[in-house]
Amino acid sequence: MTDRKQEKYKGPVVMRRKQVDGSTTDQRLLDSRGPSEWVHTDPWRVLRIQAEFIEGFGALAELGPAIACFGSARTRPDDPVYAIGEEVGRKLSDAGFAVITGGGPGTMEAVNKGASEAGGTSVGLGIELPFESGLNSWVDVGINFRYFFARKTMFVKYSQGFVVLPGGLGTLDELFEALTLVQTQKVTSFPLVLLGTDYWQGMIDWLRDRALVHGTISQSDIDLLQLTDDVDHAVELMVDARDRRQGEGLTP
Repeated sequence: MTDRKQEKYKGPVVMRRKQVDGSTTDQRLLDSRGPSEWVHTDPWRVLRIQAEFIEGFGALAELGPAIACFGSARTRPDDPVYAIGEEVGRKLSDAGFAVITGGGPGTMEAVNKGASEAGGTSVGLGIELPFESGLNSWVDVGINFRYFFARKTMFVKYSQGFVVLPGGLGTLDELFEALTLVQTQKVTSFPLVLLGTDYWQGMIDWLRDRALVHGTISQSDIDLLQLTDDVDHAVELMVDARDRRQGEGLTP
């Protein structure tokens, strides 16, 4: 069996053993250092970026109503959050949603597992990272991306809402990007649910006691985040948003 540390995905390409390198495509794109001829490769990079969008659109175009679920890759199977992730995936599937995660281990794996075992559509959108490779075994439809911005587009375009479990920097990145898109009305009818009051309450308090007091955000921005410990309530919010979309004649 191949050691997972000796396996790396570059988009749809898998590399193993001596072929594994120590950098990522995003890193090489953003790193401006090096010989000047590097800049002449950018037009070719555009074609690769275009291909990622085409592959993503093609794979997900007929997915139907879906909810993106985020959480830490470091969550262990014996962590109570892992069990909550399984419950989220199962109940979203029972409610007629596909689930979309980052396709990695931890909480993402838990959500994918819950959805797959419930007979739902379990989607994983992976990303090329130097310390993580491959999609978890519970992903039924998987796409590996080289570029974060292409991957992020797929999360927002094909999801009707986000359920956010306890997570780290990647989770916060996805959360606040979605929050910005809703706040600027780039997306509408898009519920953002934070699952786990003990974990997320401190962040909400900081937004209210610091950012709001300093006038850098408004109360309506904070109100876009819905905090709960109840998985059923989180799913209900997603169902209500779906019903509103259908009542407004919007596509699933």
